[in-house]
Amino acid sequence: MSLLEVQHVKKYFPVRKGLLQREVARVHAVDDVSVSVQEGETLGLVGESGCGKSTLGRTIVRLLEPTDGEIVFEGRNISKLGAGKLRPLRREMQMVFQDPYASLNPRKRVGTIIGDPLEIHGIGDAKSRRARVQELLRTVGLSPEHYNRFPHEFSGGQRQRIGVARALALQPKLIIADEPVSALDVSIQSQILNLLGDLQEEFRLTYIFIAHDLGVVRHVSDRIAVMYLGKLVELSPAEELYERPIMPYTEALLSAVPIPDPDRAEARERIVLTGDVPSPIDPPSGCRFHPRCRYATEVCKQVEPPLTDYGNGHLAACHHPLNVDQATLERVRAAPESPAEADKSALPVDSSGPSNP
Repeated sequence: MSLLEVQHVKKYFPVRKGLLQREVARVHAVDDVSVSVQEGETLGLVGESGCGKSTLGRTIVRLLEPTDGEIVFEGRNISKLGAGKLRPLRREMQMVFQDPYASLNPRKRVGTIIGDPLEIHGIGDAKSRRARVQELLRTVGLSPEHYNRFPHEFSGGQRQRIGVARALALQPKLIIADEPVSALDVSIQSQILNLLGDLQEEFRLTYIFIAHDLGVVRHVSDRIAVMYLGKLVELSPAEELYERPIMPYTEALLSAVPIPDPDRAEARERIVLTGDVPSPIDPPSGCRFHPRCRYATEVCKQVEPPLTDYGNGHLAACHHPLNVDQATLERVRAAPESPAEADKSALPVDSSGPSNP
């Protein structure tokens, strides 16, 4: 069953100017994203810096207020709940933040940092909270003796373990890990990833794992969602995404993932995207990736491609899909048209594009 349903969520940030601080534009950080997360699975969320993936994660747990759309958690719409009604749900959804240095209060001891969620929610007395914190320290691979130490006394990997322990304190069902290993050394990254995997199995956790490194996401995710300039452009089972990318942007991302085999790495085509990422204040018309896409045609500039199901739960938004056989293309085109596809049919589509291997 779906633990979380994100339905047409938007998050815009106002741009203000002048003495009266009037709104003159909006940053389209997250623009009409829909995705579901099944109980017990790990959904990887990837994309370039600035694509909106961290903003989406923070909006899901209501650290940021959504501009529009619905966030449904365990069948309940939480997108408009006030602070009072939202507070009990905070126990079910937690975050592990990207920077283990900035996410811990340097003036507080570790025991207080991990125990604060328990105290805020009125769980137990001081003695039972202390015992719970020491148990959590053991769970994440630290010593109970670290209870009275300050964050500056720990390494980066140890600080991230403290952040994980804090997220586990209230026994949540969903944890959003916002690039939890990007600030760590490679050797420490594997330790944290293994820890997250062990905790998921032990406590039946559901993860949204946000990262920009497709090599890391492949090993921890059941499904992977790719974002570009605030839009969800591809969603697929993890292994299938690597073997059969459909969206040209995903193809370009995968071409940048290092391969440990020198011969295969030399033989592989390296796709270099030209031009800069467009401004999220004034995103391009049609497909947002078309200014940088080597397959773009006139239809890409005029009509936004809808997320289309190409089978096996593999969705992509592209007018010229890659690695799709002719039979699948014909099935997709024969499906009932959505309003967006009806508009698209009025424009010429190059049927001999990259989709035909």
